[in-house]
Amino acid sequence: MGLSNNDIFKKLRVAHKLRDDDIVKICALVDFKVSKSELGSFFRNEKHPKYVECGDQILRNFLNGLIIHLRGPMPKKDNIAK
Repeated sequence: MGLSNNDIFKKLRVAHKLRDDDIVKICALVDFKVSKSELGSFFRNEKHPKYVECGDQILRNFLNGLIIHLRGPMPKKDNIAK
């Protein structure tokens, strides 16, 4: 069985030593708002009553924000035709 989005999110959080505040700021880099309590529900045990599955949109926005966080914003392209 493969990894779920929650598993990937947890592994990235541990690998990059991110706290909830850091994840909220990273998501804000791509104009995606997520609360600390919502994050907590993603990182709970699957058997916990308040566990929530992490959707593709949330993980995608986090990954896009993580790229900006690690690499910096993309440089602007010049539209000058030569």
